[in-house]
Amino acid sequence: MPLEWSSCPPELLLVVDRSGGPPLRAQVEHGLRDAVRTGRVQVGERLPSSRELARTLGVSRGLVQECYAQLVAEGYLVARPGSATRVAARAAAAPAATQPRRTAARPVADFRCGVPDLAAFPVQDWLRATREAARTMPTADLGYGDPRGSRTLREVLAGYLRRVRAAAADPEHIVVCNGYAQGLALALRVLAGSGVRTVAFEDPGSPATVVPCATAAGLRAVPVPVDEHGIDVAALAATGARAVLVTPAHQWPTGVALTPERRLALVAWAGDHDAIIIEDDYDAEFRYDREPVGALQGLAPDRVVSLGTVSKSLAPALRIGWAVCPPGLSDAFTEQKLRSDRGTSTLDQLALARLIESGRFDRHLRRMRAGYAGRRGVLLDALAEHAPGVPVTGLAAGFHAVAHLPAGADEHHVVTAARARSVGLYGMSTWRASGAATPAQLVLGFGDVGERAIAEGIAAVGHLLTGRP
Repeated sequence: MPLEWSSCPPELLLVVDRSGGPPLRAQVEHGLRDAVRTGRVQVGERLPSSRELARTLGVSRGLVQECYAQLVAEGYLVARPGSATRVAARAAAAPAATQPRRTAARPVADFRCGVPDLAAFPVQDWLRATREAARTMPTADLGYGDPRGSRTLREVLAGYLRRVRAAAADPEHIVVCNGYAQGLALALRVLAGSGVRTVAFEDPGSPATVVPCATAAGLRAVPVPVDEHGIDVAALAATGARAVLVTPAHQWPTGVALTPERRLALVAWAGDHDAIIIEDDYDAEFRYDREPVGALQGLAPDRVVSLGTVSKSLAPALRIGWAVCPPGLSDAFTEQKLRSDRGTSTLDQLALARLIESGRFDRHLRRMRAGYAGRRGVLLDALAEHAPGVPVTGLAAGFHAVAHLPAGADEHHVVTAARARSVGLYGMSTWRASGAATPAQLVLGFGDVGERAIAEGIAAVGHLLTGRP
C-alpha cells in the first residue's frame, strides 16, 4: 500500500556529483530510476514536485521536469494534469517468489501469565490525560529534565503509594523508570557498586529475568525456596547474599502472601546482614477475598527498594515504572538512571500523573478488579465442572492461579497435549530455577482471556488436568 503524504511535499534523497561526473540530468534520471527499481519509492507513491526537488538538489526546475518526462515515457512514472507525479503500476522490479505465510490457528484460550486485559485499556481516559498534560506542561519540561523523572509525577506517586500501598514514599527518593526490567537492572547495578556480590531470588520465581540482569551487573544470583508462608528466610540467611528480590504481596508465581512473621523476619535479616530487599509490587491493586496487604517498604524504608509499574494496572506498552529508593541509595540510583537513558518520556509521565490526580485511574482499577473477579469465578466454576478434584491456589489477588495436577501427572505432556487442542497452558517448571516439572503444576493466567474463552478452554482440556483418557 503506497504511503499517503499530507499536503506538504514528500522528500526524496538523491545525490548529485558536481565534481566532473556525468551530466546532472543523467545523474538525476539515474537516481529516480534507481529509487523506483529498488523499491525506495513504492508503486502509487507520490514524488516531490518538480519545484521542490529542484530546490533540494540545487538545479533548475526545467531539468527536473525533463527528467520526470523521460521517466514517464519509459513507464516508471505517471503524471496527470492537476495531480502529483507518482510511481507507475508495475514499475518496480517484481519481488522474488515467496512461500505463502501460514497463520497459526487462533487458540480457543491462551492462559498466558502476567498480561492484563489489553482490550480494557482506558484509551479515552489516556488520550484525555495526555491532552491535558500537553496543554499545561511548561516549556522547560520539554528538555531532558531531572533524571529521577517529572517532579509532578513523583509527587503524585508518593501520595498514591502512601494512600494505597502504605508506603513511606518521598518524592525526593523516587526514580521513574522505563518499566520493571529497567528498575531491576538499575537496582542491581547500584547494589553491585556498593559492594554486594550475591543476590537471592524466590524459587519458583523469575529466573529468566533475574539471572541475566544479575549477570549483567556482575552479581551471582542464587535461588531460595518459597513455601506456603512465602520465602524461607532461614534458607536465605544461609546463602550469604546481601540482597534479595521478593514479591511479598502476591508471590510470583505461587500466589501466596508473605506472612506477617516472615515479613518481620525478612526485615530483621536485612538489618542483621546490612542487606537490601528489592520488592516487586507488581499486581497488589487486584485483591478479592482478603484484606489489603501493604508494601513491605513501609516497614523498612531504609532497607527496601520498592519497584512498581503500570504494566499490570494499565498496559505494558506504556513502559512506565518507578523505584522507591532508600535515602542512602537514592543518589546512586539517579546516577545509574542518568547513564542509562537520560530519562523517561516526560509527556507520558505527566499524563499518568493527570490520570491518577483526576481519579480516573482509581475508577479504572475498580472496573478491572470487578472484571478479573468475574473471570476468576468462571475459571473456578469451569475447573469444578471439567476438572473436579484439581486443587487451585493463589487466587486471593492478581489475575493468575496455580492448578495442582494429580500425583504422577506429566506436566510437559499436559502442556503439549493442550496445545494440540488449541489451548495455551504453562507449567510451573518454567519458573523453577532447576526447571523441574515436579510437583506437576500449571500457572493459569486469566487477565487477557475472556470469560467465554476461559470456559471453553477448560472444557477442552479438563480431562488432561485430571488424567482422564
